[in-house]
Parts: sequence; C-alpha cells; structure tokens
Amino acid sequence: MLTYSMDNRKNVSKTIYLYRCIKDDIESGAIKKGEKLPSKRALSDHLSISVITVENAYSLLQDEGYIESRPKSGFYVSNVVKVNTNPSNPYELLDEDEDKEVATGDAIQPSMAKIMRKVISEMPEITSIKPPTMGCACLRNEIATFLKRYRNMNVNPKNIVIGSGAEYLYSLIVYLFGTKKTYAIENPSYEKISSVYKLNGAHVEQLKLEKDGIPTETLKKTKASVLHVSPFHSYPSGITASAGKRREYIDWAVDNNGYIIEDDFDSEFVYSKKPLETMFSMDSSQRVIYLNTFSKSISPSIRIGYMILPDELKKVYEKKLFFLSCTVPVFDQYVLAEYIQSGSFERLLNIRRKSSQ
Repeated sequence: MLTYSMDNRKNVSKTIYLYRCIKDDIESGAIKKGEKLPSKRALSDHLSISVITVENAYSLLQDEGYIESRPKSGFYVSNVVKVNTNPSNPYELLDEDEDKEVATGDAIQPSMAKIMRKVISEMPEITSIKPPTMGCACLRNEIATFLKRYRNMNVNPKNIVIGSGAEYLYSLIVYLFGTKKTYAIENPSYEKISSVYKLNGAHVEQLKLEKDGIPTETLKKTKASVLHVSPFHSYPSGITASAGKRREYIDWAVDNNGYIIEDDFDSEFVYSKKPLETMFSMDSSQRVIYLNTFSKSISPSIRIGYMILPDELKKVYEKKLFFLSCTVPVFDQYVLAEYIQSGSFERLLNIRRKSSQ
C-alpha cells in the first residue's frame, strides 16, 4: 500500500501533493512499470483522505501518461522512462537597475489601463528608451517568477528572450540555427510555423501525428535536427502527448544532437486541473527551447511572446544576434511586468478557466 504523510504537504493541496508523491515514486522506480495501484477507495481509507482527492490525483497522473486505466481491473503504471528534472535551486534574478525598473506600488487587482497610467506617470521617459536585445530585466524576472509559481519551472531569467509574438520568435529560431538544418514540425500543425520557417529559408519536414504524438518509427527516420512540437493540445488536432512520448522526444534530441522547440501556447488553460509538466522541466540535457506567448492568455492585441534558451544556445544567441534590438517597446514590457507582478495575470487565467468549464 502506498504510504505518504499528508501532514507534510504544507500549503499544497491534498490532490497535488498525492499526485507529486506517486509521480516521484514512479520516476524513481519505487513503483515499477506495470504495477497495479491501490483502488481509489482503498487508498483513501489508508491515507484518511476523500475518494475524490485520490480520483483527482489519479486523473492528473493519467492525463500526463504516468498511469493508465484498464476496464474492470483498475489503474496501472504506464511504460514511462525515469525523468531527471532540472535542479531546484533558484537562479539569481537579473539586475534591474539596467532598465530602471518602476516601483510596483501596492495596487490591488489593477486593470491594465490603470497599470498603463501608473507606469507612464512614474516613468514618463519610458517611451524613449531603447529596449535591450533580449528584453527588459523586469519582465524577464516576472516571467521566471510566474513560471516557477504557476508551472513549477526553474527558469534562469537571463535565458529568456522577449519578442513580438510567436511568429517573430519562430524567425529568431531560424536565425539561431541557420538554414542548413532541417526543421521537423507536426502534421497537422499551426500553419504559420511552416510558413515562417520557409519564409526564412529553412527546409521543413512534416511528421504525421497519431493519437499520442509523433510515432516512434517516424521520429527515428527523420533527418531533422530541430523538432518543433506542441505537446499539449497541438493545434488543430487537439492531441496531447503522454509523459512517455514527451520523454521520447527528449531522448531523440539527445541521441541525435538535436533540439526541441516546445511550443506551449495553450497550456495555461488546463481546466480545473494542474497545468501539465513541461518538457523543459523534464529535460536535464539542455535540449529544449520553451516558447510561449501572451496573445492567447491575455489578448490577441498583446503582441508579446518569449522563449527560454538552454545555456549553450544563450551563448550562441549573444554572439550571433547581439546586434538585434528587442521588438517589444519598453513601455509594453513594463506594463506586462506590472500586470504579472500584481497577480492580475493569474486572476485572469483563473477566471477564464472557470468560465470555460
């Protein structure tokens, strides 16, 4: 019987705590693949928690591919490779003196308009400041802090690149790797991915999706060295890759000296459940570039996106693309940083998730 001390969960909900405990045991090998888990009733009685708590924890594990339900038999551990997560030690935040960060104040639940007035009144010269190459420190710090709090991702803000939407970031990826490499994308996928890559002179190979992502044999045959995927709710298919498939993508990158573009445009909207673990967090090999945008989560008019580079690629970026200026105005970056810092962004996500249930 699985035994965990529910008193050690601190401020974590019982569902998330139980999910993490079982997940850690699966990844460490303490619970073997193919092993049957206790029934929901038996585990709830053993841990003195509700059946609903166990059911929700099992549901999260099943969504991420760690366990599977077998009709009239119960829950069993799936064929999932052990995952090594990124170090948990927090990174040192960037020095924000370089872009004269505005004091955040004590506003509670401010609207975007109110934040705009606040920023312009406290820093009227902001519209004349040239944005740093990789983006303002204040926004990169807030994104890193948000990702740690909301997605449990350990991100060095120095590795974050700010850009005016996903399409611009796709172009930066081609600038970074060059046009001699082959870029593999999902088929079907968001049409602009292929269009932007081709427009920038890249060779694109389309890999057909099946119900769990790109098939193993298809992945083995590709000549690509850059793999662009949306592991959660890939558009327009809606396919979500299991934990095992996402691990397979990472192993492919390691074995082929390649890189993965994790296009995570829709993951904030996991309704009534914890957002899925990112490949960026699963990867210990520094082979994943994480990419996201605020255009869907806030508004299409917010043309701000970001990508997180592995350490070696950050060095390449600084050496190769140092002359570029960030395409997002400093004013817009400060407003978004304040919006995130105030808690308004997470409140907006919660409202939209609940209204869509």
